[in-house]
Amino acid sequence: MTAAPREDLALVRETLAGNQLSFQLLVERYAPRMFALVRHYTQSAVEVEDIVQDTFLKAFRRLESFQEQSSFYTWLCRIAINTALDTLKRAGRNPVQSVEDPELVTSPERRGAALPAPDTRLEQQEVAAVTQRVLAELPEIFRTVLVLREFEEMAYQEIADLLGISIGTVESRLFRARARFRERLLALYPDFAAS
Repeated sequence: MTAAPREDLALVRETLAGNQLSFQLLVERYAPRMFALVRHYTQSAVEVEDIVQDTFLKAFRRLESFQEQSSFYTWLCRIAINTALDTLKRAGRNPVQSVEDPELVTSPERRGAALPAPDTRLEQQEVAAVTQRVLAELPEIFRTVLVLREFEEMAYQEIADLLGISIGTVESRLFRARARFRERLLALYPDFAAS
C-alpha cells in the first residue's frame, strides 16, 4: 500500500473517531481531482461546485460505510460520478457535457507561459467540441469507462474497483467504447478519417 492510501485510511479512522479536521485534510487533498472529474460531466461552474460539495457531504455522512477494500479516492470517485449523473438526470440533461478542463487552460502556471496561436486555440476548441458531441452519444457504460481511462488516466484496476466490475470487463468495455467512439466520430465528422 502506498503512502497516500495509508494516510487516507488513518484520516478516515481519525474522522470516525470524532476528529473533523482529519476529514478536512481529505477534502483538501482530493478537491482538485474531484473538480476535474466532475467537469467531464458538466460545463457549468455552479453545477460543478454543487456536485463536488454534495460529493464531500455524502462521503462524510457515509464514512462508516467505507469498507477499506478500495482506496478512499476510488470510493470518493464513485460517489462523485453517481452524484453528477443523478444531478444531470434530475435536470433532464445528458451527462458528459464538457471534456475540456478549463483549469488547464487558465491555470496559474499557464498564465505566465506564451499563449498558443489563435488558430491553435480554435483548433483545440473544435476538437473539444467534437469530442464532447461524440461522447454524449455513447451509452453510459461506455462513456464512464472512457472518461475514467482517457481523461482521468485511471489504471484498469482502479476503474474496476470504482465500477465494481472485473478488469476483463473494464478492458472489454474500453475496447467497445473506443470502437463506438471511432464509429460515431467518423459518422458525424467524416473529415477525421483523413487525419
